[in-house]
Amino acid sequence: SKGRENETGVSEFLLLGITNDPQQQQILFWAFLCMYLVTVAGNTLIFLAIISDPRLHTPMYFFLANLSFVDVCFTTNLIPRLLAGHVAGTRTISYVHCLTQTYFLISFANVDTFLLAAMALDRFVAICYPLQYHTIITPQLCVGLAAVVWMCSALISLMHTLLMSRLSFCSSIPEISHFYCDAYLLMKLACSDTRVNQLVFLGAVVLFVAPCILIVVSYVRITMVVLQIPSAKGRHKTFSTCSSHLSVVTLFYGTVLGIYIRPPDSFSTQDTVATIMYTVVTPMLNPFIYSLRNKDMKESVTRLLNRGSK
Repeated sequence: SKGRENETGVSEFLLLGITNDPQQQQILFWAFLCMYLVTVAGNTLIFLAIISDPRLHTPMYFFLANLSFVDVCFTTNLIPRLLAGHVAGTRTISYVHCLTQTYFLISFANVDTFLLAAMALDRFVAICYPLQYHTIITPQLCVGLAAVVWMCSALISLMHTLLMSRLSFCSSIPEISHFYCDAYLLMKLACSDTRVNQLVFLGAVVLFVAPCILIVVSYVRITMVVLQIPSAKGRHKTFSTCSSHLSVVTLFYGTVLGIYIRPPDSFSTQDTVATIMYTVVTPMLNPFIYSLRNKDMKESVTRLLNRGSK
C-alpha cells in the first residue's frame, strides 16, 4: 500500500479524454454526436420492429430486442456525459457520477456478453437439434434466461462498484486518462490496497470469457453439422441464419478481449481507440448488421417506417 498519510477524500475526477487538440476535439464531438444518434435511432427501430411484428416473436428476436435495448443504454451511459462536458468546457466528473457510470458500464457489458451467448445457444439448438427446438427453447426459458442475465449482471456490477467505493486516492482530483470512468484505470490510480479488487476483476474476466467459450463451442458444433449437409445451397441457407450473430460477436469480443486480457499497467492510447470501437461503434453497427443481412428484419423495419410516414 502506498503511503496512507497523503490520501485525501475525493469529490471529483478529471477525465483527460482522447486528445488535447481543440480542433480534434471539435471533430470528435460531432463524430460522437452522429454515432450516438445513429445508435439510438437504429437500435430503437430494431426494438420497435420486433415488438410490433408478431412474426418476429421468436427466441432469437426476443434476445435481439434485449440486445438493442442494452446497446442504447450502454452508449447513453457514456456519450451524453462526454458531449455535455465538451459543450460546457469541463473535464471533471463527480465522484458519485463516476461510480454510477462504472456501475452501469460493467452491468450493461455483462448483459451484452450473456445475451450473445444465449443467442449462440439458440442457433446451436435450432441447427443441431431442429426437431427438439420448440420443446427445448420455450418462451418461458427465454424470459427466465433474460431475467437471470439482467439480475446477475446488476449484482456483479454492484459488487465491483462497492469495492471501488472503498478505494482511496492520493491526489485531490485524480486524473483518468480516458473519456469515461473505467474500473480498470480507477484501480491503477488508487493509493489503498487493491488486491481484493484485482481478485474480483480477475473473476469478472473469467466470467466474461466463459460466454465467449460457450459461443465458440456452439459454432464449432454448428459448423460440423452444416458441413454434413449435402447441397451447397442448403449449407449456405443454414449458415446464413448465424452470420449476423457471428459478425456482432467477432466485433464485440475482438475489441474487448484485446483491451482487458492483460495487466492494467499496459493501458495505452491505442486502447482508447479500441474502447471507442466497443462502446460506440459496435452498438451503432449492430442494427445494420442485423437488418441488412436478414430478410425478415428488413421487411419488418420497412413496414414500421412506412407506417410511421403515413
